[in-house]
Amino acid sequence: MKYYLYIIETIKNTLYCGITNNLLKRFVAHKKGRGAKYTKANKPKKIALVLIFEDKSKALKEEYRIKHLTKEKKLSLIEENRINTIKILKNEYFTIKSSKCQ
Repeated sequence: MKYYLYIIETIKNTLYCGITNNLLKRFVAHKKGRGAKYTKANKPKKIALVLIFEDKSKALKEEYRIKHLTKEKKLSLIEENRINTIKILKNEYFTIKSSKCQ
């Protein structure tokens, strides 16, 4: 099973980090105010970073590490992974779209 580590940028320009095994479902939950206490008060704007892990333990360790970074370092990580994040998001979107069409 794949685990996604993600960072959401909020409308207040803050960052929220989490992990999930269903990226788009989790983002929709955040948008609807059901994802986490933090994103209820800080409405999500977009997914800014996605990293994929094959192991939940590794995803959790990386989430812990990222949550302890400064905002500047998180923004740098987002920038370093921008192209990879776009590819992952496109792939997830088209995978869901094509499965609904069948």
